[in-house]
Amino acid sequence: MALPTVTSSTFAGKDAGFYISAALKEANSLNFLTSMENVKYKAVIQKLESGAEMADSTCDFTTAGTLVLTEAIITPKDLQVNMEICSKNLLDSWEALEMRAGAGAPAPASFDDYLISHLAGRISQGVENAIWSGNDATGGSFTGLTTAAVGRLVVDATVIDVANAGGAGTAYSATNIIGNLQAATAAIPSNVYTKEDLYIYMSPKSYRLYISAISALGYVNAYSMNGDYDAVFEGIKLAVCNGAEDDKLVCAEKSNLFFGTDLLSDSTNIQLLDQSAVGSLNTRLIARFTGGTQVGIGADVVFVS
Repeated sequence: MALPTVTSSTFAGKDAGFYISAALKEANSLNFLTSMENVKYKAVIQKLESGAEMADSTCDFTTAGTLVLTEAIITPKDLQVNMEICSKNLLDSWEALEMRAGAGAPAPASFDDYLISHLAGRISQGVENAIWSGNDATGGSFTGLTTAAVGRLVVDATVIDVANAGGAGTAYSATNIIGNLQAATAAIPSNVYTKEDLYIYMSPKSYRLYISAISALGYVNAYSMNGDYDAVFEGIKLAVCNGAEDDKLVCAEKSNLFFGTDLLSDSTNIQLLDQSAVGSLNTRLIARFTGGTQVGIGADVVFVS
């Protein structure tokens, strides 16, 4: 059969928001962070602290307590994906999709959609990794939350730092993961401990080690971890984030960890540019988006590294 011509197509405005949003929101960490959209350049996270408001009653108006307003700035970084792909290498797979067996097979997607789908996961994974271990000084990334030396939680001196229960530099294992989780939860401030949106953030590897540990203790069947099981440790929900770094734990409220972006702005777009008009079988993919992280109140966050 004759292959269809891949036409040049530009997705902008609303459609651009859909495509780039679909790519970024596959990063599951965004389910456990506070997303700030439409941040064109910078956004201010205002932090209000107060204390000693209550006092003995008098007949006069006597002020008591203090209010301190501080700010944290989130500055999403402009990023892009520029790739040139030989269409011939992907057309074979797409043609197989066109010719799937079965009279009831659904209609295949256009080649443009197929190509976007093929690459969206790669964009998503890059964003997911940057949220935790990205470095703004590295091309194609932004500063993450736990990046060694420069991470948001690393440079914030008010964050509660907890040492690895197995010793500095010790990799997590099924024998020490519970000790690290206990050390983390013990350090959570009392005013944070009962918050509804409190999570322990961990990597998939750390979660597997936790499952292994409680399995050895005989708890897996007792807690019926199939079906609608909610991952928890001592009553605190676990946020298993695909991009979270191994051998690190973070205890924080979802409302205190931020991801900023401008997903739906006019500058967000994905373009597929067919180069056949200039005698080439290549297709160029151009994607532009923004991303950045920030922590609100560091003193309410526990970081085990």
